[in-house]
Amino acid sequence: MQVHTRHTPAFGVARVRLAPGEAVQAAADTVIASSFGITEVSPARGGLRAHGKGAPSVFTAPAEGGWLDLAPAGPGDVYPLELDGRTGWNVAKEAVLARPASVRLDQHWRPLQTLFGGDSGFLDHYGGTGPLVLASAGPVDALKLEPGELITVRPQYLLAYPDSLQCRLRALDPSGQQSIRTGEGLALDFAGPGTLLMQARKSR
Repeated sequence: MQVHTRHTPAFGVARVRLAPGEAVQAAADTVIASSFGITEVSPARGGLRAHGKGAPSVFTAPAEGGWLDLAPAGPGDVYPLELDGRTGWNVAKEAVLARPASVRLDQHWRPLQTLFGGDSGFLDHYGGTGPLVLASAGPVDALKLEPGELITVRPQYLLAYPDSLQCRLRALDPSGQQSIRTGEGLALDFAGPGTLLMQARKSR
């Protein structure tokens, strides 16, 4: 799977090129167009999908290969994050535009369960190899932290961070309103080394 982007960073579109028989998972309502012969199947229902708004479908290339053009619902950037099989990434929920079968979603990733106190928080963990295509609410900033360097981030602007970064979640105001699911009223403290991906606009 190869990813090429265009119209970035304001109205990003990702062209996903698939080898013969290769598959990619994406929400059906993000597909702008595809080469002829691409098949679409809903893993949730196990059948062909005619209208798959919001839910992930599996798109498979025919014998000669093919491509799909994908775009998020709103304006912003698209960012292919290359996973190397050694380091996992923690990604903002709803930020994944597409992923190949070689990239897995770790639904019960223990460090995130610890971070959120066992609740379903605003991050998901991914591992494996290949390009994980992310949708950002604005241009993507890659902030490189040196060993021991500290930074505080508001969750609504966080796109992704690797397992190499140390992370602590805390309340901005202990007496104020907070939400583990949206990040409202919370802050994330990071310690390097590692590269932090931020979006220059608040997530919708």
